[in-house]
This record gives sequence, C-alpha cells and structure tokens, in this order.
Amino acid sequence: MIADLVKTHDCQLHPDSIEVFMSLTFDEDLGKHESQDANNKFKSKNAKRKNLKEQKELAANERKRTRKEMMSKTREEVTAELKAASLATDVTERRRMQTDVLSAVFETYFRVLKHALKPRSEAGSSPELAGSHPLLTPCLHGIVKFCQLIDLDFMSDLMNYLRKLARSGNDSDGSSKDVSACLTVSERLQCCIVAFRVMRNNLDALNVDLQDFFIQLYNLIIEYRPGRDNGEILAEALKIMLCDDRQHDMQRAAAFIKCLATFSLYSGSAEAMAALVTLKHLLQKNVKCRNLLENDAGGGSVSGAIAKYLPYATDPNLSGALASVLWELNLLSKHYHSAVSTLASNISMLSTSDNQIHLSNKSPQQAFKELSLEQESFSVKVDPKNSNAKRKKGNASLKHNSMGPDLDLTVQVDENVVKKKLSEHYSLLHDIAENERLRRELTETNIVFESI
Repeated sequence: MIADLVKTHDCQLHPDSIEVFMSLTFDEDLGKHESQDANNKFKSKNAKRKNLKEQKELAANERKRTRKEMMSKTREEVTAELKAASLATDVTERRRMQTDVLSAVFETYFRVLKHALKPRSEAGSSPELAGSHPLLTPCLHGIVKFCQLIDLDFMSDLMNYLRKLARSGNDSDGSSKDVSACLTVSERLQCCIVAFRVMRNNLDALNVDLQDFFIQLYNLIIEYRPGRDNGEILAEALKIMLCDDRQHDMQRAAAFIKCLATFSLYSGSAEAMAALVTLKHLLQKNVKCRNLLENDAGGGSVSGAIAKYLPYATDPNLSGALASVLWELNLLSKHYHSAVSTLASNISMLSTSDNQIHLSNKSPQQAFKELSLEQESFSVKVDPKNSNAKRKKGNASLKHNSMGPDLDLTVQVDENVVKKKLSEHYSLLHDIAENERLRRELTETNIVFESI
C-alpha cells in the first residue's frame, strides 16, 4: 500500500511512512524452521502414542475405563490436531508472501532513489519542496538492513543509483549536470556509506569498483562546512571508508592525509579531532606515506608519478600529494584546544622507519562525540599578563579579577555612565529620524506648490 502511495504522491510523504519498514522481519531460513517443527511434531506424536499405549495397558489391567471412553478420547485428540493443522500456514505460501512483501519494500526504496535523482526543478511542485528529500535517509537505512535478502541481479542497479546520488553534479567530461545538486553534503556522504555497507554485507558475491566513491568522499571533505553539515555522518564515512578498509593505494592514501590535514585547519574542534584520528590511522597503516612528515622539499624521499602537488585536483590519485609536506601539523600543534594540539604533536613525531605500530582503538566517531559541542565543557585559558598588557589606559572603570587557576573576567560598569551614553545615542537617532521626516514633508509640499 505504501508503494502505491509513493507512486501516486510522487514521494511527498512523511519519513515515518518509510521508517515503518524497519520494523519488518524476514525469515531467511523459512524451510529449515518448518522442517524442525515437523520433526518436533513427529516426536510429540510418538510420545503421545506411547502414553496412549501405557494408558491402554493400565485400563486393561485395572479395568476402570471402557473401550468407548478410550475411543472418544482418541477421537478428540485427532480432531484437535486436524484443527491445528488446518490453521497453520503452508511453508510455500509463507515464502510467497515474504517474497511479495520484500519486493514491495524495495520497489518503494528504488522509487525514492529515482525521485532523488530528479533535477531541482522537478524535485517538488513548490519552492520549499524543491531539493528536499526527507524520505532518502530512512530509505538508505532500510537498504542497509535488507540488502542481503534481495537478488544479486539488482545490486548493480542499486550501486549505480548510489553512485549517481553521491556525485557532485559535474560529469567526468567537465559538463555540468544537475543530478545531485539538490542533495546536501550529508546526504551524499550517506550514499557513500550505504554503498560500502552493502558491499561488505555481500562480500562473497559482489565484485564492485568503489573508486568513484573514494573520489566523491575526497571532494565532499572539501565541500564540508562546519555548522551546516552533519559532523557525525562525516565521522562515520571516515571510519567506514578509510579506517576500516584493509589497504589503500599509496597515492590515494597520501591525498586523503593531506586533505584531512588541510580540513583540520578550518573546521571545528570535533571535526578536526575526527580528521586527525583518521589521518593518524592512515599514516600507521601506510609506512611510506610517513615521508610527508619530513621537512625537505618533495615530501621526503618518496617520489610519486606526479612531481607537483595539485591541491585542486578532483581525483585523489591525480593530486600528487606525495610531493607535499604536512606543514599543517605545525599549526595544529598550536591549536586552541589541548586535545587537538596534543594529537597533532603526536602525529608529527611518528617515525618514518618501517616498524610495527599498534593502531589506535579510538575511531573518528568516538573522537567526534568526545569533542562535540553538546558534551564538551571547554573554556579557553587566558594569560593574565597578556590580558593586562592589551588593556587600554582609558578603561579605568573596567576591573579584572582573577578567580581560581583560570582567569575569570568580571566587568563592573557604572550604571549612570551607561544610561547617559545610551540616552545620548538614542537622542541622536531620534534627531536623525525627525530630520528625515521634516525633509520628506518639505519635499511633498514643494511638489504640491509646483503642481498648482
């Protein structure tokens, strides 16, 4: 029924109508459970027959029950078993119903994905609906949950949809196409995450090239803006696509290391911490990329195929990051947040020798949550000497009092002085407004006289 509503209403439904699919459960071993139930029923029938035999022997020995009573009791038991068997659903029928429900669910999911691919002008009938896809997030969560149940023939179509949604709108030939321009950075990151989860859930049966998703992640990190986009989704993408992956190409790993270091300079403390955790993880797994920590020109002793670093390249494999140096760590070691500065200093001290380093257990998601604005109680420490040196001589009414180890600035202001200054300010504004009103009246009067 929901699939019909999505088709008729062009996906303009509440997200809860799609999230209800998450409550569905599908039995992957339907025939196996039924065979076990049949064996259990067979054993129970044998036990009942044995009990009946013992009861008959007791009746014959004791001669307390008549043959008519025994026949009546047996007839009642057979009738009860036939009634229970008639109410039980056939295995084939249950399997057919499960297949129909699963087909309807994925038909709805594919319709939502297809609707999200529409250009901005076709995404909705009103301006507030254009570019808005509230059904996309629950649809992606449902795909991850049920992807191992669908036929592998549909996997290629699913990955193509996710690849198109994750693209930034510029085709490979440079022509601009409004494919996913209506999607936010967070939604496109979710598409990359779902693609990797689907691939890993079907690892034995799929052989998919995920290079396009790495390219999109590389560009989405650059497009990410703190405060506008969801940092938790970015941290999840960094963990699944970069930290959990077994091995990366050296050129691609160096590109992400350089990109994350640059990203940490202008992002918030939570995003910077998640990026640095990922950067450290990549450096620990890729020993040759640690040459980026050297200070000589050319990124150390490793020379890549591209001799010059291209920071604006859209493909990480073509950026030539091995020819650069991580000078960003020097600035990050002076970060205002002590956790970020400490981690940046630790990364810069990594050795370039081929030694075994234990990987950190902290994930980018954990690092982001620890430094998120909702959970951190962080205050910047101020040096009292520098604060007193920067004070102006004319601010004699401002009194700075130090409270405890951290400097707590308490400002005491004379209320009469504030009232006087505010009164003068608003009087000046009133005079300006009154002058403008009189000028308008004079202009209108002159126009009337000229018309006469």
